[in-house]
Amino acid sequence: MSRILGIDPGTHRIGFGILEKNGHEIKVIDFGCIDLKEKDKSKRLAQMYGRVCSIIQDRKPDLMAVEALYFFKNQKTVISVAESRGAIMLAGALGKILIVEPTPLQVKQGICGYGRADKVQMQKMIQKILNLKEIPKPDDAADALAVAFWGISYKNYSN
Repeated sequence: MSRILGIDPGTHRIGFGILEKNGHEIKVIDFGCIDLKEKDKSKRLAQMYGRVCSIIQDRKPDLMAVEALYFFKNQKTVISVAESRGAIMLAGALGKILIVEPTPLQVKQGICGYGRADKVQMQKMIQKILNLKEIPKPDDAADALAVAFWGISYKNYSN
C-alpha cells in the first residue's frame, strides 16, 4: 500500500491531494486547499509550513510530489512560488518523506498522455481516473490530485 501527497504550490493558496494505492485500487483519501490570508510573507510561509506538517502528521504519506516550477513571465511571482515550495519541501524533508518534483508537462503527460493538455482536459481526466462524481474544486485541488496520481506512477517505477 502506498499513500501519496500531491501538492500544487502557490503563494496564498496551496492545493493538496492524497491518494492511496492498494494493489490496483486507487482511493482518494482527501483533497482541498490551504488558504493563507496572512499579508506578512514570513508569517505566511510559517503558516504554510505548519499546515503541510499537519497534513503529513495526520495522513502519513510515504511520498510527496510537489509540482516543479515552470517558466513564469513575472519574475516576482516565480520567486514567491519558489519560497512557498521551499517551506512545503522543508515540511516533507523533516517529515522524512521521499519528495519528487514532476514538471507540469510530466503531470499532463501522465494524466492525459499529452503534455500540452489544457486545464479542463486535465480536470475531466482526473475525475474519470479517480472515479469521482464531479470535477474536484477548486482548480488547485484538482491539480494536486493530478500531481499525486503522477506520484503513484513514480512510486511504482521506483520500487
